[in-house]
Amino acid sequence: MSDIHEGQTHTALGDVAARTLANATKTVPMLSTITPRWLVHLLQWKPLEAGIYRVNKVKNETGLLVDCSSLDEKELPQTFVDYEEWGREYRLNAVNTVLDVHTRISDLYSSPHNQIHEQLRLTIETIKERQESELINNAEYGLLNNVAPGFRVQPRTGAPTPDDLDELISRVWKEPAFFLAHPLAIAAFGRECTRRGVPPAIVTLFGSQFLTWRGLPLIPSDKVKVVNGKSNILLLRTGESRQGVVGLYQPNLTGELSMGLSVRFMGINHKAIASYLISLYCSLAVLTDDALGVLENVEVGKYHEYK
Repeated sequence: MSDIHEGQTHTALGDVAARTLANATKTVPMLSTITPRWLVHLLQWKPLEAGIYRVNKVKNETGLLVDCSSLDEKELPQTFVDYEEWGREYRLNAVNTVLDVHTRISDLYSSPHNQIHEQLRLTIETIKERQESELINNAEYGLLNNVAPGFRVQPRTGAPTPDDLDELISRVWKEPAFFLAHPLAIAAFGRECTRRGVPPAIVTLFGSQFLTWRGLPLIPSDKVKVVNGKSNILLLRTGESRQGVVGLYQPNLTGELSMGLSVRFMGINHKAIASYLISLYCSLAVLTDDALGVLENVEVGKYHEYK
């Protein structure tokens, strides 16, 4: 114990020095690109047996004959249901990457948070974000590229209005499930509703609140792109039993962690780097033309571009 001489000034231990003995409570790494990915939650998902999904359709939908005017059973019309000879086939799309982690890093620096676990978590989150983008924008099976010509609606003015969404509902009127739009498009629609004095109602789903129109929630996704201040608003009917839109995935994968997602350890190379193959297999099918519509090129305001 040191002596304090008469006349010597004594001060308390400072914050900086004290912190050298303290353990900081550390968070896991935060990734701002993670979104709720509502579309994946709201779709109904169909497991495939061998990665192929064929949509069979009736060949002549208006050629089925029925009659209720005659009381004589001998005069009943004869008919049959013909099918298209070869329906459209959807094949699962792979979203994958290889994660490399040096064993020295995982051995020495995995407290309080496991380095391999966090590297896998962040990589998987990024892959799932790409999955939602592909479900919307993929050139082959994405929603925006599979809207039939008769179900593309143009806005009456620039911004999306209640009249525009009503027109979209009139096209996809058989049990529509939800709208899908960029948050800026939803905000633009909300402004139009407020300007007209018809503020949209609010509904709670998954513990979060959403604007609605005609009882249908407007689901936000930043994967619906904004280009030159314009964007699109989709309207979907979902589910195989409703002849709607269905998500497709492959079950029972080796190393399966969640629906259609697998992680496989690939080994450690001569440089002591451990590699993990992360794969996600998915696709999407629109079973009938009237299951999907889009309000195109609505103005959402002069904001910075979203990609």
